Amino acid sequence: MTAVEFHTGIEDPVGFACKLLRKAFRQGVRVLVTAPEAVLARLDRALWVFEERDFIPHLRLSGPGSEKQALAAQTPIWLSAAANHANAPNVVLNLGASAPIDMAPIERLIEVVSNERDEVQAGRLRWRQYKALGLDVMRHPNTAPAA
Repeated sequence: MTAVEFHTGIEDPVGFACKLLRKAFRQGVRVLVTAPEAVLARLDRALWVFEERDFIPHLRLSGPGSEKQALAAQTPIWLSAAANHANAPNVVLNLGASAPIDMAPIERLIEVVSNERDEVQAGRLRWRQYKALGLDVMRHPNTAPAA
């Protein structure tokens, strides 16, 4: 069964994602990041400059039939607007994309929700969708003081 975690009230979701992806890469965990295209573009740029001495190997995929599938098999971090890729990593980090349609291949789903009103509402909708599927959902609220 898919484990679902929500990190809520995140001030900088892209920066937060960079930290999570660095940790996953160091631990040898492959991750599929799903998000709207604009967020993927910001994350792609951020992963190149996030840490001066750390490179987090990643690849941007355009769709399920992407010509980059052979390269993706060798890349630990996948960035895509869709979660339906053949042989995709079974850990998904979602930065605001719609809930994945097929949860079966996903072992762990990490939702990162900013403190922006629209994102909070969309996150609540995804929470209800996961609960309706009978999944256990854990919440990790951001307790850091605002700057």
